[in-house]
Amino acid sequence: MIEQILEKLKNKKIAILGFGCEGQSTYQFIREHLKEIPLTILDQNKELAKREDLKRDPNLTLITGDSYLDALKEFNCIIKTPGITLKDYDTENIKEFITSQLELLLEVKKENIIGITGTKGKSTTSTLIYEIIKAQNPNVKLIGNIGIPPLSILNTCDEKTIFVAEMSSHQLEFLKVSPRIGIVLNLFEDHLDHAGSVSHYHDIKLNMFQNQTEEDIMIYCQDNETLDTLIKQRTYESKSYTVSLLNNQNVDVYREGDQIIFNQKILYNQNNKRNLIGKHNLENIMVALLMSEILNLDLKTTQETITNFKPLAYRLEKVGEVNNITYYVDTLATIPAATIEAINSLSNVNTLIFGGLDRGISYKELIEYLQQSSVEHFICMPMTGHEIGKQLNKDKTFFVNNLEEAVTMAKKITQEHTICLLSPAAPSYNEFKNYQEKGDKYKEFVFEK
Repeated sequence: MIEQILEKLKNKKIAILGFGCEGQSTYQFIREHLKEIPLTILDQNKELAKREDLKRDPNLTLITGDSYLDALKEFNCIIKTPGITLKDYDTENIKEFITSQLELLLEVKKENIIGITGTKGKSTTSTLIYEIIKAQNPNVKLIGNIGIPPLSILNTCDEKTIFVAEMSSHQLEFLKVSPRIGIVLNLFEDHLDHAGSVSHYHDIKLNMFQNQTEEDIMIYCQDNETLDTLIKQRTYESKSYTVSLLNNQNVDVYREGDQIIFNQKILYNQNNKRNLIGKHNLENIMVALLMSEILNLDLKTTQETITNFKPLAYRLEKVGEVNNITYYVDTLATIPAATIEAINSLSNVNTLIFGGLDRGISYKELIEYLQQSSVEHFICMPMTGHEIGKQLNKDKTFFVNNLEEAVTMAKKITQEHTICLLSPAAPSYNEFKNYQEKGDKYKEFVFEK
């Protein structure tokens, strides 16, 4: 695989677009194998010019500062880091040259790749599928948006390695090769700051299936109305499998009573002991069970893996109990639908802390849900929390300036033997570096005396 990828990079005028985690991984990979090839790094960060390791590279050019994108048209191989947005750049004449680590791997080994995306649930489902496979075949790697750049682990792989790839919209946007097995869990309104419009964001997500052939497999959750409608409006060549909790007509994996069924075979009982609570997680489990069947894995071992699988950090994670109040953190709930699912899953939420960066999406559904919910206390943080709070006709709505104030308030007002949930329904970037930092600060404040 490495030699095949290197062959594609030879004799190209290469730019590494963005020098974050994946950009640095790309640079290290190329320099490990192609020491003399000319490279250019394009990044807004002017401080890169001070890095000693980059200064020592005689075949490296740095283009930094606010106009770093102006040079893109000079290259015929642009290896893009997922976090870089080209929303305001006309890519029409360069899009054929834009690639990524994931696409480079797809070009040489798509038959070994399972791709998973969705507005929500992709990290949990990707990790669950990875753990299910690993329990029966250790030659598997978890890559992609989960934080592991593909090129950084290729030296530990062989021709039979299976890759489970969590794929974000950033990684799918310019993709010209689709994975052998593609999964789309759901589509909601999100990432308008990157995609520009809801319709474009959804189109980007469906690139998962766009370049599949009749030898490939597409899997999607039919209960998400937006996703189901868009797929039925389009024509794909790949074999389709559908998953539904609500419908058992013309669906491949469905619920009948308490049983999950596929090909007239009982795969799972929804009452089985599991750590992944909530309807949305049962849907994720159904997708994972289907993957197990497609890969001909042992069902009993798959079921055991599901039983033992623990929720990922910051995803409906139980923080602990203080003064008879149970605290949960769900900072990966960056859209309204995720917060609604969190409340439904826990069912005993007395205090909700929410609010974050305003990305221009609609909060109408969340406001209507909160109006009717049994949640007693609403603690509203900047920016979106304040705007939503003003529209809630609830007596016990409190406005705070930051997370520390929110937790202090929650400790005073939350009833004993109930739950205080931090589920922002928005990104954290207005106050924190990311959702992890926000979640860690919440945990710290919960246990402060």
